Amino acid sequence: MKIDSGHGLFGRLSLKKKVILFCVLSLIVIGIVVKQAVYNHNLNGQSKMLNKLDDKTSSEKGRITSKNAAKTDNKDKIYEEKYNQSYKYFSDKNYTGCIKTADEIIKERPGFYKAYNIKGIAQCYSNNYTEGMNNIDESLKIKPDFGYARFNKALAYELYGYYEDALLWYDKALEVEKYVWSYYGKASIYGRRGDVKNAVKYLKIAISMSSDIKSIAAQEKDFAPIENSKEFQDLIK
Repeated sequence: MKIDSGHGLFGRLSLKKKVILFCVLSLIVIGIVVKQAVYNHNLNGQSKMLNKLDDKTSSEKGRITSKNAAKTDNKDKIYEEKYNQSYKYFSDKNYTGCIKTADEIIKERPGFYKAYNIKGIAQCYSNNYTEGMNNIDESLKIKPDFGYARFNKALAYELYGYYEDALLWYDKALEVEKYVWSYYGKASIYGRRGDVKNAVKYLKIAISMSSDIKSIAAQEKDFAPIENSKEFQDLIK
């Protein structure tokens, strides 16, 4: 067998042709490398652009959310201001003004639980017990742990002589808020009943929370049945 010492076709080529072939292959390889580099550059550029777009979108969403939150805060502030006006009317015993202002809030913001509560107690003081209680209950339906609504429900029961229900709801009010007037309300009911022990017990708590309660209790007609008792007199002197 004859062995080809020229190492195949490439070995049989002249030196000139070998150089030309080498240059062609080199150019092909360089072309492939350059093409891949350009592709990678473009890919990175697109990725950066997409990231920028994502950042811009997130930023825009953040600004929109902030604007919406600011609008909500402004609206809530307006309703709170209206509610404060309604509450002031109630404190001044202007029940008509209180109810009217509360109705304006409810019309614009049906879920504003404070408005139902203040309207309800104003109605109860205006001899409209049924509708008043319905509105207080509506407030509690929206926010069951609203202490002031629980207190007003107890107060409404007391105003209309439902004392057991009143005591129950004063206790419910105290479950969520240690309100001085809840203790005072319980004391006044026991005072009407001539129950010195319980009247003094809850009145003492109220006085410990506010010293003004002493002078108020001294003039309170509800304590007439126990006003001559030593325990009551020692408490208010």
